[in-house]
Amino acid sequence: MGFRSGAEGFEKFDWRITRRLLSYVIPHKRRVYISMFLMLLNVGASLSFAPAIRYVIDEGIKAGSFRNIWQAILVLMLIQVIGFFGFRFQMLIMAKAGQAVIQELRDELFAQLQRLSISFFADYETGRIIARVISDVNLLRELITWALVGTVRDLLILFGIFISMLIFSFPLTILSFGIIIVLSVIANVWRIHARKIYLLVRESNASVNSELAEAFNGVRVTQSYTREDFNQQRFIGEINHAHLRNNTKAAMVASLFFTSIELVGGIALGLIVAVGGTLILDGELTVGVLVMFTVYIEQFFFPIRMLAQRYNLFQAVMAACHKIFDLLDRKQDVKDAPDAYAMPQIEGTIRFENVSFQYQDEGEDILHDIDFAVPPKTTIALVGHTGAGKTTIIKLIQRFYDVSSGSITVDGHDLRKVTQFSLRNQMGAVLQESHLFSGSIQDNIRFGRLNATDEEVETAAREIGAHDFIRKLPEGYETELSEGGTSLSTGQKQLISLARAYLADPRILILDEATSNIDTKTERIIQNGLAHLLQDRTSIVIAHRLSTITNADIIIVLEAGEIMEMGSHHELLEHDGIYRRLYTMADLQEA
Repeated sequence: MGFRSGAEGFEKFDWRITRRLLSYVIPHKRRVYISMFLMLLNVGASLSFAPAIRYVIDEGIKAGSFRNIWQAILVLMLIQVIGFFGFRFQMLIMAKAGQAVIQELRDELFAQLQRLSISFFADYETGRIIARVISDVNLLRELITWALVGTVRDLLILFGIFISMLIFSFPLTILSFGIIIVLSVIANVWRIHARKIYLLVRESNASVNSELAEAFNGVRVTQSYTREDFNQQRFIGEINHAHLRNNTKAAMVASLFFTSIELVGGIALGLIVAVGGTLILDGELTVGVLVMFTVYIEQFFFPIRMLAQRYNLFQAVMAACHKIFDLLDRKQDVKDAPDAYAMPQIEGTIRFENVSFQYQDEGEDILHDIDFAVPPKTTIALVGHTGAGKTTIIKLIQRFYDVSSGSITVDGHDLRKVTQFSLRNQMGAVLQESHLFSGSIQDNIRFGRLNATDEEVETAAREIGAHDFIRKLPEGYETELSEGGTSLSTGQKQLISLARAYLADPRILILDEATSNIDTKTERIIQNGLAHLLQDRTSIVIAHRLSTITNADIIIVLEAGEIMEMGSHHELLEHDGIYRRLYTMADLQEA
């Protein structure tokens, strides 16, 4: 059962989803029970107001008893105070329960997202993930805090009003029941229209947020191509105008509902007074009872309106829970075997044996019968045009994917038989796009080995060549970085990534075009750092920088997922093959 777009996106009531959602509430059932008790105090206070007014009129004013008037007023005031505090503490307790539930759900979602395979993130948009963790989970908080106990409260109030009416006047009760039916029909019609329009509002709101995020993230490109006016006209004329249109429709639907309720209420009040007045003249009703019915008519409106709104909330929660639980139930494409064992300390021998691979959603092999061996403490370079399969080989070595056929071993251990943690814990990677996390430069370098001392962090930076620029920063190693390290140049970010890898001291190092997009001066610094980084470890390098490729012990030339050539730089230059042609290409030499 997938999530459907448009007005159908609101899921129907589903017991399976409801039971699973309740499993998160059950650990907090004590809070729910206390809230239910406090809610009963509030219901009692709400229902007692009208009978108290009747008593004041019939037993106080009409009977001329000043004592009865004040007794009734004092008792009513006491009940209302108790009801007020009951409602206040009920909301406070349920708010805590709601916060505890969404914290648990967010913890589970985050843990699940950390475990999911790379293939999941390739197919699932980041914005949708954030929507699941933030927006959809927040809907559950609203349900638990306001709607769970509030719905029971509204139903009890309506039931209590009906029973109280029935006790004091059967004719007026039948008339009032007819009014309830009319109100229910109006609320149901409003619910149907509101469901559709409020979903459109949510979708258009998401479109506005998406457009704003894209515009701000791409502001440099926008200004470079002078697209400011075009983007502004598109935002104002299309996206924001659609948002305005949908919100206006929502306001119109809401205004029609509330004015219709007021109209029916006014008519109902007139009918109650007319029929009640006739009964009073016939001696079948007291003035106090008539006033009590008019008060109850007024009290009808709020719970009916809230029940209609909460029905839409329940439907939205069904859809949100379906998406949340679908995410929680996602299976890992790559997971440890039941009998997987921890890989011991490795030397770094890598062996590909007749490896073929294809992505699950593609019918053709990306790699075809790849077969090679990498001795320990050897540097191997992967060369080829875009799409040749270089990055795929690296992902297979890190076991982000499993091979379709063949096998990959490290020191003789089949990667499918060892735990992923023990494998990746002995690997390090420096990618083309260096990702730095929010926090200090020191924390970013220490990311690969959290127990490293400050001295070890500085030593790693010195060996790589990052120390000189770091010490010139305002706070040195304690300089705080925003997410992505936007205040640093591309070369500086890459140097920090290399220092991070050096400090982690992996047995197998992966460099995926780590020296691309870097100026010549920074490249020279990085090359000096790489000499230290590549020493005494197995390294797999994808690079267009010839200075990195020519120093490799083995160069593998890939084309369309097949190994075409293999050997050292000098060996491959000796015969007229693909590598020699690549080597002589001006764009490769300047890359």
